[in-house]
Amino acid sequence: MASPLPFRHLLVPIDGSELSDAAVQQAVALAEALAARITFFHAQESFYGRPDMAIFGEGLAVDPKVGEQFAKASAVWTEELLTKARAVATAVGLESDAATSVDPVVYEAILRVASERACDLIVMASHGRRGLAGLLLGSETQRVLTHAPIPVLVVPGRPQQG
Repeated sequence: MASPLPFRHLLVPIDGSELSDAAVQQAVALAEALAARITFFHAQESFYGRPDMAIFGEGLAVDPKVGEQFAKASAVWTEELLTKARAVATAVGLESDAATSVDPVVYEAILRVASERACDLIVMASHGRRGLAGLLLGSETQRVLTHAPIPVLVVPGRPQQG
């Protein structure tokens, strides 16, 4: 007797980078093998930032239209990213969906969408920062790994050897 497939709905956070594109390809191949659905997700940055780390706050307070322009450009770019990712899934006959939100804390947005959409696996790129940047900035992937209540599959940033 066949056992039920382990993963039925994958969440794939994307950011438009080459690493993210590679994760889309890997996630689509996995979803195809499992006959699973995919939700692609892009967290749009909040140009007002986190209250404790707002970088753009003063400029936006002077001219609120600057924030509106950034938000519109981000929305257009996000739609392009999500459409491109969904096209990869559609090309192999997979059902997919797309989601976005504006959020200053990206990993929290990823986990929230995974929960809201009842995803059972997160597939995301490894954005390994090294040295001081890695220490200070960390990685959204690392934050998702340490906080996710569901499995996370990390697509490596470097080609596998051997």
